[in-house]
Amino acid sequence: MASAVSNLAAVKASGGGNERFNHEAQSWDQRPFVHEASAEAAKAILRTCDTLNCQPRQILEIGCGTGILSFLMAPHSERVVAIDAAEGMIEVLKTKMKKEKSPKNILPIAVLFEDPEDAKLPPADPAKPEGDRLKFDLITSHLVLHHIPELEPVLRTMFGCLCSGGKVMLTDFEDFGPEARRFHAASKMSGVERNGINATAMAKLMQDIGFTNVRVQAEWKMRKLVEKYDGEFTKDEEFGKSGPGAGGGEMMDFPFLVCYGEKP
Repeated sequence: MASAVSNLAAVKASGGGNERFNHEAQSWDQRPFVHEASAEAAKAILRTCDTLNCQPRQILEIGCGTGILSFLMAPHSERVVAIDAAEGMIEVLKTKMKKEKSPKNILPIAVLFEDPEDAKLPPADPAKPEGDRLKFDLITSHLVLHHIPELEPVLRTMFGCLCSGGKVMLTDFEDFGPEARRFHAASKMSGVERNGINATAMAKLMQDIGFTNVRVQAEWKMRKLVEKYDGEFTKDEEFGKSGPGAGGGEMMDFPFLVCYGEKP
């Protein structure tokens, strides 16, 4: 489970999930796979931006967790609004931002993402704080979609948060069949709603909502330590711990998708 897997941004406030990620917030950044996966996500997003010759000014990251991806995207934008439903993750992000060399153009907000006009989101006009909410050039999320019970409502909310011509670039591991469920250890299934993203179904859903130029395809692969059998890892699969000693598990390749779409 990587990067913003923590970030059960939208709709993923279904108790168990946020409780788990609040509990894990303090140790989240200690996981190498989290950083590696976020770095690959940032590369894929920035590569797409370069291809399109666009540099987004206002970015919204949904399910930001401790802000690993937000930190990577901040130098390439005017501001990153980083939201997460897990308050523990947002508190860690706020603490990280107090460090001297941290980017200062990130706005962390603890909010359940379900309304484009939520008063917790930034106003379009700072002089009118009670007015319409800001619309974004780019919306990102990383390893969040597979935690969301119903994708249609959150994608519609994303659509409502974009300006005309705005883009979504959402990254998650692909549902390539039954073996995809091995991405999570048995002890880490709380809050997991699906075993990755089905590319065909996701593309159709995005098109049905109104996104244009939709493209959902694998952009990179990552090797991850997984259980050989359910319950092998009793602590943290990212560190490869099984039972009281280290070791165990096996390495497995997982394709990662970029789900791209534009608002007309």
